[in-house]
Amino acid sequence: MIIVMNPKSNQMQIDDVINVLKNAGLGVHISQGTERTIIGIIGDKSVLRDIPLELMPGVEKLVPIVESFKLAGKTFKPEPSIIDVNGVKIGGKELTIMAGPCAVESYEQIMEAARAVKKSGAQFLRGGAFKPRTSPYAFQGLEEEGLKLLKAAKDETGLQIITEVTSEKAVELSIPYVDMFQIGARNVQNFQLLREVGKSMKPVLLKRGSATTIDEWLNAAEYIMSEGNYDVVLCERGIRTFETATRNTLDISAVPVVKNKSHLPIIVDPSHAAGKSKYVIPLSRAAIAAGADGLIVEVHPNPMMAMSDAAQQLNLNDFDALCKDISKLALILEREFNYYG
Repeated sequence: MIIVMNPKSNQMQIDDVINVLKNAGLGVHISQGTERTIIGIIGDKSVLRDIPLELMPGVEKLVPIVESFKLAGKTFKPEPSIIDVNGVKIGGKELTIMAGPCAVESYEQIMEAARAVKKSGAQFLRGGAFKPRTSPYAFQGLEEEGLKLLKAAKDETGLQIITEVTSEKAVELSIPYVDMFQIGARNVQNFQLLREVGKSMKPVLLKRGSATTIDEWLNAAEYIMSEGNYDVVLCERGIRTFETATRNTLDISAVPVVKNKSHLPIIVDPSHAAGKSKYVIPLSRAAIAAGADGLIVEVHPNPMMAMSDAAQQLNLNDFDALCKDISKLALILEREFNYYG
């Protein structure tokens, strides 16, 4: 349920309603829009059955919420959220680009990638330190050594660091090194891990699972937000269909659907959707045109030598060409992107 306050309500009236809810043992989420304040109620609403909230001064109406994803849904917060990661805003007018190799392999590799993607306009360096792989014999990542290399790249370039965490231990190890956690497709419904990244209070990029519906995806975001961490960005990365021409099928429709259902920003991962580098640039263009707030792209100085996902990683020149395309699209779509190439 949400409580919609009258546009003419004052702060004292808003505070009175909040105090009543808290005294009843309920959680409260405040959304202050340009016209009115909305108070979201979190918890068992049955404790309010004898409290006439609708009669309290300043209350305009009570609205029940049908969706289970209350904090992630638009009913709680009609205005789009902008997630601020150390001054880099995701979900605003500027398009956000996260780029870097699938896995951190060496100091030379990550530094070359970081310098190049920074030059082309990326604001985030992505790189896997913990690599969940289908085969237990495949390269699993450098773990803390990889985190240290990412931090060294940030210290030189100023890029924000995003990396995937796969366990509570990985969360604990990563906190001093990274600016944003990524929850991969395999862990979208690992509810304990979602709660852990929620408790960390670091921004989280939540990827959609290959067989996850949009409502299930938004409920996964709810797990993170229910711990008090509202800095969540969604990432569409393709779903499993009968088609075999690409690794997954990029669900472009997820971008407008999410923007209709949720206030959270959404970016797109064309690399994992395509599985082949030759499709990454056209899929990226389509994602931006559909209204995505940015991209997360796999980029490697020498893709053929990559220790994981070699076929889907762009080389540095192709990534620069992509950023040039994005700058042109941004002008048409009245978005912003600083291309430095």
